[in-house]
Amino acid sequence: MDVSGILEEHKNKFKPIQVDRLIPTEFDLGLLACFDMNMLDDNRLRAGQQSRDRYLKELSREGAQQMINELFGLPTTVDEDSVYATLPKTTTVLPREKPIPKEKPPTRWEKFAKIKGIQKRKSTGKVFDEDQGEWRRKYGYKGVNNDDQKPWLIEVPGKADQYQDQYQVRRDEKKARIEKNTRRNQRNVEENVAVEKGMKPHEMRKRELQKALVLSKQSTASLGKFDTKLKGEPKTKGLKRKFDPLVGSADSEKSKNMDILNRVAKGESKATVINVRKAQRAVNNAKRAAASKSK
Repeated sequence: MDVSGILEEHKNKFKPIQVDRLIPTEFDLGLLACFDMNMLDDNRLRAGQQSRDRYLKELSREGAQQMINELFGLPTTVDEDSVYATLPKTTTVLPREKPIPKEKPPTRWEKFAKIKGIQKRKSTGKVFDEDQGEWRRKYGYKGVNNDDQKPWLIEVPGKADQYQDQYQVRRDEKKARIEKNTRRNQRNVEENVAVEKGMKPHEMRKRELQKALVLSKQSTASLGKFDTKLKGEPKTKGLKRKFDPLVGSADSEKSKNMDILNRVAKGESKATVINVRKAQRAVNNAKRAAASKSK
């Protein structure tokens, strides 16, 4: 019995696994990517919607087939669940979306630990609680460190007030520790900013305080003119109005008046002679006031 025809018919039902390209396809298996540099067929792309879709599907299938052929050539490891292929290192350099983060400058504790040779030991975040028979967190929600704040009985220290609430004392102490750590963190952030700007931390803090002092002085009606001066307070620089003396020479006063009369006679409309907008505003206000009175 000849079954070659049946086998050939069965073989034609499936697409070939070997794909031939005029220009060899480049692969980067580390990124699971392939790059096909061959030109597209413009005639099939412009033939129509169905023809274009069929052509694009064929290209996609052939590209995926080439990728699968390359993956089957990689070294594999067999596990109880499945077979895994070991991907090689990437060869394509991809651009970063954001710049490389700068290395954070060390904090005061990190500097002290480096000088003293203190090494940080990596420890787990949970400990075993023998009373409850379970693993619990060291800190935070339902942490072991919160157990000492909720005991059913607290011994009153000898020098403490016997009517003082010891539960409230522990809560206040914990709140003070949190605020202290927050201030230290803020101080480290400010020092890091100062180092990035090439300044000393205390100089930057001094400049910020002086800037805040100047802004607070300007918030008053007199712009800080009659406020009490502090020790070491910097002098604020600003525009000062200069007034002519009430008693002066008659010649200078006569020359100024003649200058104004000459400008008015020539018809000059400079801001130094007449403020046109202010005059127009005054006329409009007078008209509105007269209209309101007549009504």
